[in-house]
Amino acid sequence: TIIANQPAERNWRIRVDGHTDDQPIRSGRYSSNWELSSARASSVVEALIRNGIPRERIVAAGFADTQPAAPGTSNEARQQNRRIEVTVADF
Repeated sequence: TIIANQPAERNWRIRVDGHTDDQPIRSGRYSSNWELSSARASSVVEALIRNGIPRERIVAAGFADTQPAAPGTSNEARQQNRRIEVTVADF
C-alpha cells in the first residue's frame, strides 16, 4: 500500500479513534462505552496490520462519548457519534 511503503526517515503514524454515543452500553460483552470505543479502534488497527501496515506505525485510542461529532440526543445524532476516525500524520 502507499502508506506502508513510505520512506523509513519519515516519522508517520496512523491514529485510529473509536467513539460511542451517549447511551450507556447494555451489552454483556463490553462493560462500558470506554471499553466499546477502545474495542472499535483496536478492531480497525488489527485489520490495518493484517493488510500490511507496520504495527509500530499505528495508535489506537478510545474516547467513549467524550467527543461527539453531532450534538443532541436524536437517533441521527447518536448514529453519527458511533464512529471511527482515522488520521494519518507526520510526527
